[in-house]
Amino acid sequence: MNAQTMLSGRHALVTGASGGIGTAIAHMLAEAGAHVTLAGRKKEPLHRLADDIDGSTCVVSGFDVTDPASIADGMDKAHDVFGPVSILINNAGEAPSAPFEKTTAQMWSQVLAVDLSGVFHVTQAALPYLKSSDQGARIINIASTAGLTGYAYVSAYCAAKHGVIGLTRALALELADKGVTVNAVCPGFTDTPLLRRSIETIMQKSGRSFDDVLAEFTKANPQKRLITPQEVAHTVLWLASPGANAVTGQAVVVAGGEVMAG
Repeated sequence: MNAQTMLSGRHALVTGASGGIGTAIAHMLAEAGAHVTLAGRKKEPLHRLADDIDGSTCVVSGFDVTDPASIADGMDKAHDVFGPVSILINNAGEAPSAPFEKTTAQMWSQVLAVDLSGVFHVTQAALPYLKSSDQGARIINIASTAGLTGYAYVSAYCAAKHGVIGLTRALALELADKGVTVNAVCPGFTDTPLLRRSIETIMQKSGRSFDDVLAEFTKANPQKRLITPQEVAHTVLWLASPGANAVTGQAVVVAGGEVMAG
């Protein structure tokens, strides 16, 4: 099958599409022929992305994964443009850091609301469309190696991403005979604007150099580097492809060997 027509006619919705991994995924799905709905809270970066993509896109701004009413409205708009969603990419997330003792209840609740409950709300809203697809539907959750192991100073994020993987496995079993596969992609530290901002914050607080801080993020990776958003997007494309029809309930690690899922 030609890579440029692999997903021809399919409707993919990507949450958190306006930056980093979400942007890379949107580009790659469009290059494979999918109609791509770009969902996120901020209008301007989504429209810039739509202008950059050589393909068929729909922008759904004001899409808040913590607000079921906002999600329902966004799903209706996407459906009006491209018909039922058959590929759902749950990518929206945030990862503030703090020692556990300084993690406030508000921070804890906000991270779980976005990173875990957001996956629940969006998936539940999209499920009727996914189950109606006659092309083999996909739910692909962007989790993290933090969903498979522990990292200091991001306890809320680790808890949320572990929850995403548990939800992925449970839902995969429920939908196994419904023509819907459910998988998680677990990137390691990835070269995104979010990570760059984290490095800059550490530099400001510690006085250390960029290279010194970057080495802390890459030292556990046997390849001694950051993952690229495009590498994550390639994994998503494979899971969305017809060749992955028998792959479901998996947590696929993209981390250069840092974490090996058993």
